[in-house]
Order: sequence, then structure tokens, then C-alpha cells
Amino acid sequence: MAPHPSLSRNLWQPPAIPTLLHSLRERLSVLSLAASDLYIFCGSQSQDIPVWDKKTFRLKDNLRGHTGAVLALVYAEDRKWLFSSSGDSTVRIWSTSDLTPVYVISAYLETGAGDLFSLAWSPSLQTIYVGCQNTSLQWYDFNSEHHPIGAANVQFGNGIASASGTSTPRKPHKFFDSYPNFERKPADIFANNSLSSRDTSPHSDRGAIPPPRAFLHIPEENVVDYAHYGYIYCMALLQEAEAGSVRLATGSGDESVKIWECSGKQPTELHAFECNNGAVFSLVVKDETVYAGCQDGAVKVLDLETKTLVRTIIVQEGIDVLSLSMSNSDLYTCAANGFVQRFSASFDCTASWKAHNGIVLSSIVTHGNSKEHLYLITGGNDDHINVWELTSASVQGSDTDDSRIDLPPLDSHTSDTLTYALSKFISIPSVSSNPDHKEDCRQAAIWLKKCLIQLGAESSLLPTGEGKNPLVLGTFNGAPAKTKQSKPRILFYGHYDVISAPSTGWDSEPFHMVGRNGYLYGRGVTDNKGPILAVACAVANLLATRALGVDVVFLVEGEEECGSTGFGDAVRKHKDLIGDIDAILVSNSTWIAEDTPCITYGLRGVVHCALEISSDLPDLHSGIEGGAVVEPLLDMVHLLSTLTDAHHQVRIPGFYDQVRQQTDAEKELYKRLATITGRTASSLSSRWREPSLTVHSIEISGPKNATVIPGTIKSQVSLRIVPDQDLDTITKSLSLHLETSFKALKSPNKLKVSVEHTADWWLGELDDFWFKALESAVQEEWGMEPLRIREGGTIPSVPFLEKEFSCHALHLPMGQSSDQAHLPNERISLDNLRKGKSVIERFLSTVGDRGPLSPAS
Repeated sequence: MAPHPSLSRNLWQPPAIPTLLHSLRERLSVLSLAASDLYIFCGSQSQDIPVWDKKTFRLKDNLRGHTGAVLALVYAEDRKWLFSSSGDSTVRIWSTSDLTPVYVISAYLETGAGDLFSLAWSPSLQTIYVGCQNTSLQWYDFNSEHHPIGAANVQFGNGIASASGTSTPRKPHKFFDSYPNFERKPADIFANNSLSSRDTSPHSDRGAIPPPRAFLHIPEENVVDYAHYGYIYCMALLQEAEAGSVRLATGSGDESVKIWECSGKQPTELHAFECNNGAVFSLVVKDETVYAGCQDGAVKVLDLETKTLVRTIIVQEGIDVLSLSMSNSDLYTCAANGFVQRFSASFDCTASWKAHNGIVLSSIVTHGNSKEHLYLITGGNDDHINVWELTSASVQGSDTDDSRIDLPPLDSHTSDTLTYALSKFISIPSVSSNPDHKEDCRQAAIWLKKCLIQLGAESSLLPTGEGKNPLVLGTFNGAPAKTKQSKPRILFYGHYDVISAPSTGWDSEPFHMVGRNGYLYGRGVTDNKGPILAVACAVANLLATRALGVDVVFLVEGEEECGSTGFGDAVRKHKDLIGDIDAILVSNSTWIAEDTPCITYGLRGVVHCALEISSDLPDLHSGIEGGAVVEPLLDMVHLLSTLTDAHHQVRIPGFYDQVRQQTDAEKELYKRLATITGRTASSLSSRWREPSLTVHSIEISGPKNATVIPGTIKSQVSLRIVPDQDLDTITKSLSLHLETSFKALKSPNKLKVSVEHTADWWLGELDDFWFKALESAVQEEWGMEPLRIREGGTIPSVPFLEKEFSCHALHLPMGQSSDQAHLPNERISLDNLRKGKSVIERFLSTVGDRGPLSPAS
């Protein structure tokens, strides 16, 4: 059963609590856990490492040798090794094939390093990283010259290292390698081992502990002193971003999480996140997201791509989060009160249960007897290891790794890549206006970034501010220019967020794309996910055939449906990454009719204003106070009436002074469009190129019945502005008119005017090379001349980008007038989508053949 792609969960369903499959009894607190395909390994206060059989849940063996509590365990599948670190300042390596010791690694400074709290193994670097009590980060590289058994001399049979040479034994430690005082013998490395030659464990009748094959030492140069200003309690290796790149996350008692680049000779600090919630006790990583379990009950969700705090999950106030585990997109938090809680990827708590009669100290997620079964294994200070069955829970809600992109091969004669990718993109409900879908928006950005990378771009996420959705930046680099000048560079702007989609009125699931009668249905297919992917596939096809003669920069935001908050500041901040731009391409509107292709060359601007009139009185009874007070609602009615006259003309002084006069060419165009659309030329002109004022709402306080005089009245008003009205002048004139008109009422009530959002108008350049190249591409593909149209709505980012990059914008609509954008049954014609992709290919080929262009050309 395929899981629903949304990260949001139906919280009205009863939570599915995992089933306790088995309980294993330990002698002392369970401090750490690890698992291989066959075994469960337990690190405890007893100094031993019990080994439990996964299939039978019977005790298989005890790994003995440590002289302190076993604080961390890591399984290295590539070597079939188990790493264990302890309070005795050593890391021991065990073969998981025959459960024998392989190496003992002594920390630099030995006991001066203190407890070794955390471990992380890098298979690609063949390096084990160690987090120490003395705040140092240490590591041992099995490929380095310091490893006494060179890689060339090591043969791995069944995961066991056999060496043709020998290694120098470690120096004896005066405490851990000492004999009893009465024996009066100097310390040696076999002293403690000989005392432990007989196992006193009730679980085993084994005799002497076999010695390790070699004693190893972390050299001085493999230490970062004061990597933190506190104990390094936890580590997590990040997914390798590219070949040879290894990053490590460390968490500390200094309340920070640090990210390290480990590919060089020494780890280099890339970034530090200040968590400010007490010590960081646990870490877990999924893709580019780090989850940090902190003191006092908080889990910090950190985005590595944008280097921002995504969310703070409050697990339980004042209760330390000591261990974290991930299963697909589910986060399991283990706390000091004995509870385990499950959080979905949208940060909803979907289950909570008492897992231990004490503190939950450790946890892992591992496969059971088969890959279809998943276990959550938890260990506590109640001396128990509990095995929880996750299979039923994962079927009901957890995602598979649907973030992985696996597109069909690009083919210029088919659109399999386009439609397949669009179906995946649509399935992510990236509704920016709904806080419940905040994480869905971020996942849509991550998905698009990965998609662009697979199509051949270099892509990354750019932050737009805390609590806002990131920008997706993707760059397709064209073939080198034939001249010494730079290639043309085109910026494509779009948005991955969508409007909400209540199920009422839909003939199919809004976030499940379906095809019917030549149309693709789903929220976002036309606004704006379909056009984004059509352009991306067009660019990728040219790139794959070595026919891309321009650089194409994708800049896709996630807040367009909410007013593009944070977009402008983010673009200015990261302008160097975006680079110089010669032209801007947009595809975020529809045709005026069904059968004739169009090019949009104009948009109106907008001013959104909120009004509030209030008295110093509470809501009153009209039978008692009616006639004795000046009512705020009547004031609002009088104030709004001053905005327009009886002929619907706006009465703000100077409002029409700068409106550009209609030319004869425009009049002829409107006549032609009136014939095609069946609308009058005057109605088209009013919608597209004339300014307007709209009163959107009046909201009253109180219970809204016929006996109440509301004490506060709110209203929403907007202006649509056109060329050549100045946005700042109009905004100030509106505020001044409202304040002056209200003063004329001589009311004792108070007026508050707030301009909440503004965006400028946009008008394209119809006579420049870029517009003519796009117009020609449309005509060649469709076999007819496109209509030149304008839109009455506003896209705030278009005029902003023009001004910021000092170049012209082009707007190619792909959808038809009946596409139902923002409405139920949103759709786009499959033919329009395919031909839109072809138009982009033709356009890019034309401007690439033209060669280098200056911004003014």
C-alpha cells in the first residue's frame, strides 16, 4: 500500500502505538544500542556488551574488555565491525562475524580525554570519529600511515583483519593496567586482561578473553582541541552531498550543534547552530535536516541547506530528550520520563506511550528478520531493552523515501519525464497559507532542488527568513560562448507554493494528478508547477543534446500565494550567487481564450490596505445606548463612501493624473480581442489597463446580532494601479485621503490605517529582441500569431526582478482560460504543456544563436 505523499497527518484518526514485540532483561542501565543484520548489541554500565540474536531474542554472547561503562556503539556494515567507546578512554573494535576483538584504539591523552561519549563511522573515509569529555573531537583513519597495519597488508575475510606485519603494543596505563597492590608488580597491558580471564557473567561460560589483534593510538595531529565548549555528547554523519565530501554533525553541552567538513586532513567547522535549550544530548539526520534533542524537552529542527532553524518541537517541558531515532519520515523522541513520542514530518505528535519504567537512555531503528519489518529498540535505566514493531505504524502513515528522484530518461519526442515529474510534484501539498503544510512546502523545495539536479542543473536552497519557505536556485550552464564575451543569461521565475484545495467541488483528489480527456488535473498543474517543470525539461533537453547556448537560472519561491514575503530581501542578499541576468522569463498566467496562444505583456500593481475604527467602549446594547454614542460601523460606512463616486470613479486626489493614455494601436488590439473573447473592448480595457478600487470586507466585533453596537470595525481595501502611476505616491495619497476624510467626520472614535502589501505594475517591451524571439517561437510552434494580452492581477516579483537586475521580463502563459487556477478541478491541457516546453526550446535556441547580449539590447 503506497503511503500518501503529504507529510501532514489526519490527527482525527486514533494514534497507532507500536506493539511491544519483545523485552530483553539487562543487568544494568542500557546506555547505547547498535544492530547488525543478525544481532542486537547493548552497551551498558556493566562494562560488557551483551549480544542478542535478532531472530530468537536469545543472548548470544558477551563482548568483554572495556573497564568502564560502554557509552556509544556504532555498527560499520562495510567492515562488519562494531565500534564501542567507553569511560575507560578507549574505542574497541569487534568483528560481528565471529564476535571477537579486532583492535583497541586509545584516545589521544588517554584518560585525559575522559569519557568517550559519541562515535561516528565514515565508510568512504574509513575513519572513526570520537566525541570526548575533554571537548576534543578526535579521529582514527584506517587508511593513513599511522595505521600500523597498512591497507595493502590487510586481508578481510568474513570481516576480520589479518595482518602480515605486527603493531607496537600500546603503553600500559598505570590505573587500568595495574595489578593489585599486594602483588607489587608494575603495570602492563596484560594485567587487567589477565584478571578478567574468567568471565563472571551469568550469561556465559566462556573462558579467557581473546586479545585484540593490535593496539592503536590516535595521533596528536588527529585532534581538534576545544571543538566545543562542553562535552561532545552526540554525533551524526550526514548524507554525502557529493563524491569525496563527508560532513559530520556534533552536539554538545555548550548548547550548540556544529557541522564539520571532514574531507580534508582535518575537520573544518562549516557552521554552528545555537540551540539555546540546554545541552544537546542526541542527534539524528535525514537528508539535509538535523534533529537535535536538547535538555528541558526541546527538539531543534535545523535545515543544513539554508542554515536556519525550521522549528522547535516541545516534546515535554522540563524533560530531557536523551535519544532520537528516525523511521522514514517519522521522528521518535526518547525522554527522561520514560516516554517515547512519534512526530510526523509535519511535526505533529502522532503517538505517545510509556516505553520504560525509568529513563529512556538509548534507541535505534533497525530491520527485523526481513526488510519489510522495522523495529524500534529502546534501552532504559530500568535494565530493559524493549523491541517495538513499527511495521503496522509505517504502513498506516510513514512515508517511504519518496524524496528520492528517479526520472525517466529525457527524450525530445516524448514528455514522460515531464508528466512523471509533475505527478510527483503535485503530490506534495505545498499550501503556503496553511501552517499545517509548512513542512510540505519545505519538502516541495527540497524535491524541486533534487529534480533540477537530476535534470543537469547545479541547485541549492536559499533562506528567506525564519518561518518562511526557502527559494530554490538552480543553474543550467550552457555551452561556452563562441566569442570572448559571456553567454546570454536568462532568469526563470516561478513559485512552488499553491493555494489551498478544499475537496468540495473536485472530481478527483486535488493532490493526486489524474489525466482525463487530454487534461491533467490537480492543484498546481497550471499555477505554477506545470510550467516550472515544462521549462526545466526544455532546458534539460537542450543541455542533453549539447544545444543549450545560454545559461538558465531558475529562481523559484515558496511564498508567492502569500505576497512573496521575504523574496526581495533574499534576492538582494544572494545576488552574487544568482549572477548577472540579461532577461527574465515568467510563465504564471493563462490565455484569454481556449484556442489561440498568447503572450502576456502587462500586469497591474496593487496596494492592500487595512482599516480599523474603534471606540474606547466595549460592544454595547443598541436598545440601551443606541443614539447616545457615535457608532464605529457608521463611521466606517461614511469613510468608505468617500473612496468612490456614483460612477465608480476613485475620488483619491490625483489618482488618475499619471494614468497612461490608450494608444490607437491598443484600441485596435482590444477590438480584435473583443471579437475573439466575446467581451466588450471597454471591459477588457477596464480589467487590464485601468486602475480600480475594491472594498473586500467589513468585519465587526461582538456576537453579530441585531441588538449589538460593535466597538471595533475592520475593513480591507485594495487599489489596482497601472502605468504610469507611481506606487509610493498612490500609497501615500490613499492613506492621506482616508485620514483627512475621517477627520472631517469629527468623530470621537479612532482610525488606524495600515498598508499591508504593495506591488508595482509591469509592462513589457514589445519591440525588443527578447520579446520578438519569444513571439516568433510561439508562432513557429502553434502555426499562428500569438495574441498580445495583459492581466488585471499582480505578480509582485516580476517588476521587482526587472528593477533589481536592470533587464526586461517576458511572460509566456501556457494554460487556457478554463484552467480553473485557484478553483476546484484545476487543470492544464497536456498539449499546451508539451507545446509550452517546445516553445521554450525554440526560444532558447534562438537567443543562444544570437550570441552575447547586453542588458539593454
